[in-house]
Amino acid sequence: MTSTESVASTTVPVEEIQKGWHELTLRVGQLETERSALEQDNKALRSLLERAIEHRQKSHGELVLLLTGLVGKLPINDVAVVVSKLVEHNAHVSATCAALAKGKTEAAMPQLSVLKALDQTKRDLVAALKPAVDELIQLEAPLETNMLRSLVTDPESFFAPAVVRANRCFAKGQVPRERIAREFGTEALIFFNDLTTDPKLNPRPKPEEIVLGFKSDFEALFQQNPALIPDQRQELLALHQKVQRSKAATEQARLQKNAFQKISFILELLHYYENQSTEAPDVVFAQRLPGLVEQLVVTGPQDNLDEKALVQAESLLAFVINPDHRLMTINNMGKNGGTAKTLKYTLKLRTPQLPDQNEALSEFVRHLIPAAAKILPQPPILATTLRLLPPDIQRLMVGCIMSFEKLRRDEANALGRSVAKELGLSGLDEIAKAAAPAVPVEMERQMAWEKVKELIKQRGEPAVVAAAIRDRLHAKYDGDEIKESWLTLIQTDPMSLIRTFCHLPYLADGRTDPIARTVMETYISRLTHEKYAATYIKVVNSLKNMFQAKPDSPTLINFLALVKWVDPEAAAKLSTEIGMPPTH
Repeated sequence: MTSTESVASTTVPVEEIQKGWHELTLRVGQLETERSALEQDNKALRSLLERAIEHRQKSHGELVLLLTGLVGKLPINDVAVVVSKLVEHNAHVSATCAALAKGKTEAAMPQLSVLKALDQTKRDLVAALKPAVDELIQLEAPLETNMLRSLVTDPESFFAPAVVRANRCFAKGQVPRERIAREFGTEALIFFNDLTTDPKLNPRPKPEEIVLGFKSDFEALFQQNPALIPDQRQELLALHQKVQRSKAATEQARLQKNAFQKISFILELLHYYENQSTEAPDVVFAQRLPGLVEQLVVTGPQDNLDEKALVQAESLLAFVINPDHRLMTINNMGKNGGTAKTLKYTLKLRTPQLPDQNEALSEFVRHLIPAAAKILPQPPILATTLRLLPPDIQRLMVGCIMSFEKLRRDEANALGRSVAKELGLSGLDEIAKAAAPAVPVEMERQMAWEKVKELIKQRGEPAVVAAAIRDRLHAKYDGDEIKESWLTLIQTDPMSLIRTFCHLPYLADGRTDPIARTVMETYISRLTHEKYAATYIKVVNSLKNMFQAKPDSPTLINFLALVKWVDPEAAAKLSTEIGMPPTH
């Protein structure tokens, strides 16, 4: 049977088709109705989904705004990092919601003031970078011009190994081998000494890590080899002259170093702002930036500060957004003393609304008038330094000098008045009165007891030490002062403690001090307390040695009599442990 015959035999008659046509029409109509209903349901569901996503997007943006506002008020160092992460998270949520629904994001979230300040500071740093680079190029520094210009377009290249090596060579008056080989060829290496390769310590360094230095007889050697690098002889000679000028102690060399320090400061800070999530602030603001500012301002360890250099340093510090980071940078200057330490306090006291101003004033006076100095600094020298401070701070500094505890009152007063005269300040009586409140109570107490400790260190007479303690307790008599006097007294050796204790109740005219009994009761109760067991053992051993050497020692008898006067039980305990009869 053929296929044609098979198909013909299965053909449905027209009559049957006509009979089922009506039923088919009804079913198609029903399906069309159901499809329309499904389309309406889908539209309603999509509308609900879009409304839910839109509401989620808006509420999330409001939540991020609220959180960023709260975070911005917290006293933390990484506010900008937290805020930027919140904004980034919000942008990601907006993009995801848009992909689920409309295909486009909502309007951008308003930028926070913290981020505005950060973005503006970045733009200011980039804008300040180009003039600094141009300045260094004009000063004919022995650095590649193309490398310096690339820093403007690509600031991160400053931290590339090749640039870091070139910068270190510039600071030391050297040149990288790779630069010489690239610019003049390997035949020019005969004019240089290899400062990296060492047969024992570094026998096979990488070629790009080798540092070269011009030979001391470069000029003679250069003249003896006229056939070498004939096309670039002038360029090599110019590089040698640049390196020599950079190493010399000249004004041009100093300006080159200053321009380089400015570029380094700008790029270090810009790198931190671009990588706050990975860069530790203490490394940048406590280690890197303080040294750059010092080198920019301080010309010598004993040289005076210059107003223009200070203004330049303050213009760089103004790029530091966070006040805590700015103070961290300033506080980590001057660790080696000298002018650098003067710079630290000068910049600190030129800072408006300094939180610890009184402490900074006192520390600055101690720095300007060292305790170990045998000769006081001359008023004109002090005035030269103080002129760098604002007028209101100058008056406070003069007041601190007039009340300086390391000098006799008449010396401090005379020195303060002389400095005020040099500065042209009037109203010295008001300055002297205002000086006292400048010292906090805790600091004033610490300074007073430091004097007593100094007496003890200098092995002053027990009667003198006891008189100093009595004078302080009469001037300021409270529980804290008595405690401080006891802590000061136990820092001495046990024999000095015993002798000072024996002189404590007696005034110069022979009378008994009215507060002596209360003070000595406190001392004995502390001495016999388990907290001061170590001091008690030392005192008992000293008394025992005195008793064995001389049982009728006046110091021993007087000490036990005074202890019995304020605490008979403690006296009996001491006598037993020493080996003396309690009735003695």
